[in-house]
Amino acid sequence: MEALAALKADLSGIATADDAATLRLKSRDFFWFSPILKPLLEDKRADLVVLPKTKDDVIRIAAACARHRVPLTIRGGGTGNYGQAVPLAGGVVLDMAGLDRVVRVAPGAGRFEAGARLLDIDKALRPERWELRFHPSTRKLATIGGFIAGGAAGCGSCTWGQIADPGAVLALQVVTVEETPRVLELRGRDILKVLHAYGANGIITEVEVPLAPWQPWAERVIAFAGLTDAVRFGLAIAAAEGIAKKEIGVFESRIPPYFKRLAPFVAAGEAIAIIMVAEPQAGVLAEMAADFGGRIAYERSATEAEAAAFEGVGSVPPLYEYAWNHTTLHALRVEPALTYLQIRLPPGGEIATVEALARRLPDELLQHIEFQRRFGRVFASELALLRYSFDRAPRRSGRCDRGYWRRRFGCSQLRARRRRLEEDGRAAARVQAAGRSARPDESRQDQGHWLMPA
Repeated sequence: MEALAALKADLSGIATADDAATLRLKSRDFFWFSPILKPLLEDKRADLVVLPKTKDDVIRIAAACARHRVPLTIRGGGTGNYGQAVPLAGGVVLDMAGLDRVVRVAPGAGRFEAGARLLDIDKALRPERWELRFHPSTRKLATIGGFIAGGAAGCGSCTWGQIADPGAVLALQVVTVEETPRVLELRGRDILKVLHAYGANGIITEVEVPLAPWQPWAERVIAFAGLTDAVRFGLAIAAAEGIAKKEIGVFESRIPPYFKRLAPFVAAGEAIAIIMVAEPQAGVLAEMAADFGGRIAYERSATEAEAAAFEGVGSVPPLYEYAWNHTTLHALRVEPALTYLQIRLPPGGEIATVEALARRLPDELLQHIEFQRRFGRVFASELALLRYSFDRAPRRSGRCDRGYWRRRFGCSQLRARRRRLEEDGRAAARVQAAGRSARPDESRQDQGHWLMPA
């Protein structure tokens, strides 16, 4: 407590909070998606929340935490799912939301402070007719620094790939956590040193990314007689390079009833695809859907879709808020025992694998598939809902084992709960970029972070 008191004195002039309600709110993310993490992290609390407004504030906070050896956890929008923003050892939560300026916008690129929310960035870019290439379904709350430090893909990945792909991030400004912090400008492969590291080895303060030309994104829900037809359509539209699209998500027939505002548009037993398509090409999309037996169950113009996203207009939220991990959120509101798994389907074997999953796990796995385009190829990944029960955990424990999915279905399950940065799928790239071991100092930098490889 003496160290904390000394730290508070060093931070005079910077806003802080230590009331119980704020400490609880800022010490949580969406770890409760996991029935395993929820009891482990429910009672974890910071001792102090610090709210910087400038880079100089961040430098002061980093120096004070290093000097007094107070644990430091970085927080963006708090929309992660694995306890990344939970302070296991107490100490300080650094809430970056106050650093939210648009630093500059040039043709094809923008630079933003790390605490800027993704939706606010797109609102600011709209008059210039630019937009972010991709964003998570938590666009309204997620910050760009948090997305870079803890995200992977999202709406737009069906065209632009993932944040780890070459060229997806142009530059990062990072403050080191040491008694005399340094301000580093990382470009090229050096970006990989902090990408997807959850702030464990540096505090991202500014992010520079390429931008895409603004498109009038119309929204469609397309219903199919069965999941296989929907997946075939998803693969076809993802591969159709002539059609501009921002989201392709496919959901088996048991999932739409969880979407309370969309469910009335979908008949019982129908699988659906949620699509964001450039409005001038919506007619071509409808023709392709018909080729696979699909019908347009719900449609919204680009103007209406933008109003729903930017202003909250309309009875149906933006359709991307039903995709990616928002699917799990909607489902949990109806069936609290659900959680989810991430499973990468084998390229070329997607249909066979989807059918095998439905056949062998008919009750406990509800299939939800997102499509991405990377390195000239289409990839399909399950964010499948899982009915997890502790009563039957010994029998089902294999569902969380990567070998189970590889042996039974020929696909890979992405392990979310990791405690060391070098276990991440991008570790080799980090090591190569750094020219040395990427292993963090466990005593200071790797406290309480789970890593989700993409």
